[in-house]
Amino acid sequence: MKWRDLRRSSNVDDLRGRRPRRRSRMPLRIGGGRGGLVTVIVLVIAYFIGGEEVFNLLAGGGDGTLGGASNVGMTSDDEAGRFVAAILGSTEDEWRALFERTGQSYAAPRLTLFSDAVQSSCGFSSSAVGPFYCPPDRRIYLDTAFFADLARMGGSGDFAQAYVIGHEVGHHVQNLLGTATRVREAQARLAEHERNQLQVAMELQADCFAGVWAHHANQRAAVLEPGDVEEGLAAAAAIGDDRLQRSAGRRVTPDSFTHGSSAERQAWLRRGLGSGDPNECNTFERA
Repeated sequence: MKWRDLRRSSNVDDLRGRRPRRRSRMPLRIGGGRGGLVTVIVLVIAYFIGGEEVFNLLAGGGDGTLGGASNVGMTSDDEAGRFVAAILGSTEDEWRALFERTGQSYAAPRLTLFSDAVQSSCGFSSSAVGPFYCPPDRRIYLDTAFFADLARMGGSGDFAQAYVIGHEVGHHVQNLLGTATRVREAQARLAEHERNQLQVAMELQADCFAGVWAHHANQRAAVLEPGDVEEGLAAAAAIGDDRLQRSAGRRVTPDSFTHGSSAERQAWLRRGLGSGDPNECNTFERA
C-alpha cells in the first residue's frame, strides 16, 4: 500500500508507554495483556461477548480521563505512528468529501495510541479487546501490537492494518449519522439473539464503510498495490465470528455472532471497495 505520501492527521494522541489512571466506576477486565497465543485466545473471547461493544455498553462510564494526559496532542515519529497518522488523514479527507456531497460537515475523530490498557469515556480497556471506538468521546483507541496478533490470525500486510483503522472510522461515521444511537435504543428492547443480529449489521456496515474509504483513497492517490485487496479480505476473514469460534474449539453458533461470519465480512468490505457508495452499505436490510 502506498501510504507514505498521504497527508498525516494531527488528530493522533500517543500514550504508548504510559500507565493509564484507572477511574472507571465499574471496571471490566477481559483477559490479560498481549503476546502470542494467549492474546489470540483472549481476542476470541472478547469477540464472542461483543468485542469493543463490551466496553461501550457495559464498562459503566468512566470519567473520560486519559492516562498520561501530558502526552495528549503529541504524536510520535516512529513507523507505526506515521502509518496510523497517514491512514487516519486519508479517512478524514475522503469522509469529509463524502459528507460535503450531501450538504453535511464531517467532524473527524481523534485516535489514541496506547500500550496494554487505556482509560476512555467507555471505561478501562485492556489491549486484549483489540481496537475499539468509543462513541461518547468520539475516539478510536488502538494498541498497534494488535497488528502482530492480526497477522498471526491470518491478516498480515499494511492494507490489512489500514482496513482495521477504516473499520473503526466506520463506527465513527455511524455515530455521526445517528445510526449507533438508534441501534443501541433498539437493542434495549430486544432479546439477545435479536440484539446480536443488530450488532452484526453494525459491524458489517463498518466493514463496508472501510471499503468505501479505500475506494475513494485509491481514486484520489492510487494507494492500492497488487495484493492489497487480498490482504484486506484475508484480515476480514480472520476476524469472522465463525472462524474465531472454531479457533477456540467451539461449535459455530450463528445466533451468538456479534461481528458476522468471515464470508459476510469479506462480502461487505468488497461491496464498499467496489462501489465507493455509502448507500450500498445498508447491512440492516441484507438478505
